[in-house]
Amino acid sequence: MRKILICTLIFTILSGVISAQETISLDQARTLALLNSRSLARLNLEIQSNLLNQKTQNYTYLPDISMTGSASTELWNKDGFVNDFSKDSIRLGANLTVTETIPLWRGGEQYYKRAINSLNTEISRQNALAEYYSVLGTVDSAFYTVLEAMAALETAEGSLGTAELSLSMAEIRHSNGMISDALYMQALSDKANRETSRNQSRRDLSVAWLRLRDILGIRYTPVLEPVDFNSREELILLFSGLDDSAYNSLFTALWKQVQSNNPSLINAALSSERSEKNLSSAKWNYSPTLSASLSAGANYTLNNGLEARPGELSIRATIPLQFWDTAANVERQKIAREQSAINYIGTMSSVEMELRTILYDLNSQAGQILSSRFALEYSQKHFDYVLELYRLSRNTPSDLSDAETMVRNSRSQLNRSQYAFLNGLSKIRSMGAFDSDEDIVKLIGSVK
Repeated sequence: MRKILICTLIFTILSGVISAQETISLDQARTLALLNSRSLARLNLEIQSNLLNQKTQNYTYLPDISMTGSASTELWNKDGFVNDFSKDSIRLGANLTVTETIPLWRGGEQYYKRAINSLNTEISRQNALAEYYSVLGTVDSAFYTVLEAMAALETAEGSLGTAELSLSMAEIRHSNGMISDALYMQALSDKANRETSRNQSRRDLSVAWLRLRDILGIRYTPVLEPVDFNSREELILLFSGLDDSAYNSLFTALWKQVQSNNPSLINAALSSERSEKNLSSAKWNYSPTLSASLSAGANYTLNNGLEARPGELSIRATIPLQFWDTAANVERQKIAREQSAINYIGTMSSVEMELRTILYDLNSQAGQILSSRFALEYSQKHFDYVLELYRLSRNTPSDLSDAETMVRNSRSQLNRSQYAFLNGLSKIRSMGAFDSDEDIVKLIGSVK
């Protein structure tokens, strides 16, 4: 929750900057998303509620203070109804009582209640931390989706421009009888298909913006700060060259971080510990309880004035006899403990599997980035060559379309793999509860 409070202060500083230049960086987008998250606000209230439960448990040992007042008058007697209400027939009184009860022996009841309430609070904190990183992952994904959609639209616009150029040249050649009707119709079809792809890219970008604005809680469409892929070049090269030994070393280092900080794993462990406390508390219900109570007070009436009540000391012992209820409750808590243990093992296995999968994905995506760069470079050179031949009427619109398709596919694959790689790093940050992206880079770099 400390991070959330810090984000609130940052947002106060950044709000003026954002509204002035209408340009949002990824860090600013994260801050806006955290402040706009209703789930985080709900979990914050849950933490406050659990803290109140802890506080009110401490009130158990405070004295009980009560004050009562009464007023009465006589309505009828043996002679019948009273018609004349005199002052003497009205009786007023007040009573103040102070009682302090001290538990002399309750088994482990208070200890386990305190421990369970503390665990509930910590579980709520871990839930909030998990949601914190979930929000970060969501906004990162939405941010990258918009940038990827913008790049896809740019590629589609370029593809459409090439198709329009090809069609304009095909029209001239067709009117001069230099190409057949079939080739001219093919140029028309290719231009229409490219226009359809451009329109679809516009739609995808609009939907991506709609989701990002909803996450950020803004109504306008800002300018997004582009991602500097050069700053991640070292990581891309590292992941692309992972062999089995390097993979195992990297997994070991990250797994150690995940085991220590992952909110899901911590919550599963806390839930298991809470089940143990619940079971121990249930077993103590077999034990008798012993308490002492000291009571004192004062009465005030119109007739007698103020009168002190004598102090009373009482000792109370309770021996539970409904052993069958306690036994059933103990069995229920044993079942709950076993369920928590199974859940912990399952969570551990699931998180480990997810981390391994992310590392394999990063390895694959890094390799795709490098190969897509080469493919784009070569396909662009091929396209330039084919375009020049097309201008010289030495090939057909189909040849130009095929060359442009190669460029478009290579550029699209490069964009997809780059943003998928960034999303993978974002997932690692959430899994290990890293404070910043640079902490991930440092850890991975240290393994290298």
